[in-house]
Amino acid sequence: MIWTIMIAIMIVSYIIQAVLNSKFEKYSQILNPGGLTGAEVAAKMLQAHGITNVKVTCIDGQLTDHFNPLDMTVNLSREVYTQRSVAAAAIAAHECGHAVQHAVGYAPVKLRSALVPVVSFSSKWVSWVLLAGVLLIQFTPSLLWLGIALFAMSTLFSFVTLPVEINASSRAIKWLDSNRIAYGEAREQAVDALKWAAYTYVIAALGSLATLLYYVSIASRRD
Repeated sequence: MIWTIMIAIMIVSYIIQAVLNSKFEKYSQILNPGGLTGAEVAAKMLQAHGITNVKVTCIDGQLTDHFNPLDMTVNLSREVYTQRSVAAAAIAAHECGHAVQHAVGYAPVKLRSALVPVVSFSSKWVSWVLLAGVLLIQFTPSLLWLGIALFAMSTLFSFVTLPVEINASSRAIKWLDSNRIAYGEAREQAVDALKWAAYTYVIAALGSLATLLYYVSIASRRD
């Protein structure tokens, strides 16, 4: 049963990623009503929220855009940084939404930040502990449960990430609309693009949960 669910999640994940790439390619060809580049959108949104300690930078890659709270930067891929499209505006505003969350102390962001050291530690060892736990389950069943506990931290992190991403998109759309950068049809296109981006986090969280339940089922059968 769990294997069926995991395979289904893999298929759905592939479909979502394909649709997401298609959506962003489509909306990258449509000029946003404000006529601003992604970099200009980001700078304007940060300024509007009184955020002066965050720098907007240009990085390589596709859909590599992210906010880094460690060095306080909004990092935009080259296409997003330079284009004046609906997609560029949506992505830039979304990443600035994370900067706003950090500035106002959004609770889920605080929780996710608190989990980072734990997840960083667990990710280094979880694969080895789970493997050893499965191989040695007849002798040390507690080892597998330790691996499950470590993996559970990553699963928790995935689910905590969901409200963070959804809220960042909500902040982005509201700001783009109110500032006439993406309104009307362009607003709906921006919503559509960010909605499919959010789906990738949802399916990742469900995939992590399915994997966690798989290992729990193995450990439970041996108890």
